[in-house]
Amino acid sequence: MSLFVPRFDDTVLVRDADAEVVGGDPAGIRLLADSSASGGALSTVRVTLAEGADGARPHVHHRSAEMFYLLDGVAEVLSGDEVVTAERGDLIIVPPDRPHAFAAAPGSGADLLIVITPGVERFEYFRHLQRVRLGELTPESLLEVQERYDNHFLRSEVWEDRRR
Repeated sequence: MSLFVPRFDDTVLVRDADAEVVGGDPAGIRLLADSSASGGALSTVRVTLAEGADGARPHVHHRSAEMFYLLDGVAEVLSGDEVVTAERGDLIIVPPDRPHAFAAAPGSGADLLIVITPGVERFEYFRHLQRVRLGELTPESLLEVQERYDNHFLRSEVWEDRRR
């Protein structure tokens, strides 16, 4: 086991009104703290999903674990070959190298706090996603940045069957 000790000097405080928001309806992403703000300890965002909306398609992180905390609503989270339904107050932590995805459950919205640790600079990834949504970049452009953001897409029949 290795011990990672983050190095940063100041308390990180992100006021709600100051947080950058990308996306919107049906999926809004509030950028809270990137890896550089926490000395590499974590990256964190808040994702708000409209009823039944997709959050992230199946992918894997090789260098980080990902935590999902349900602030409100109901979400479906793929972890490996299992889809877990999480409700307000539930916590799910997906280890590195485990395929995962998330979405609001059918008939419900979801509000999630998501933390990746150790942190990866990910704010630019979410801005990249926004440019894809706006048609400024192609969806295929995400394949070119998978390694940089440790976000490697894959297929999951379990997820595809559940989300039909």
